[in-house]
Amino acid sequence: MKVLYDTNIILDLLLNREQFCENSARVIDLSANKVIEGYISASAITDIYYLAYKGIRDKKKVCSLLEKLLCIVSVAGVTQEEIKAALLSDWDDFEDAVQYFTAQSIEVSYIITRNKKDYLSSTITVVEPLEFLKIIENK
Repeated sequence: MKVLYDTNIILDLLLNREQFCENSARVIDLSANKVIEGYISASAITDIYYLAYKGIRDKKKVCSLLEKLLCIVSVAGVTQEEIKAALLSDWDDFEDAVQYFTAQSIEVSYIITRNKKDYLSSTITVVEPLEFLKIIENK
């Protein structure tokens, strides 16, 4: 099963966001343990780096964390096709549209995010980390 992790899920883990870190870490562990195939979009990695650096303020540490992350998840390419689809879509948020069309292009089963409201137009099932953990437990 393939999933796309939204930027906020990765940042919860990297920045140890107290309220969200545990469930986000548990979901990402599913990728680390090869239970699921986890992806992030190529366009998200720059946002993740920028926001992680803002929070951590240590380039070497951020780079090390991202290197470890890339051993766990795969990076889904963002091509002209996904960008055009996002531009032509009726999505309010361009970044979310790019995430969605990238997820669609690699045929994921789920998008895992804490911001489900950002994906109201999605035809892909969108879940929060705890919801996804319950889905996996019931399989």
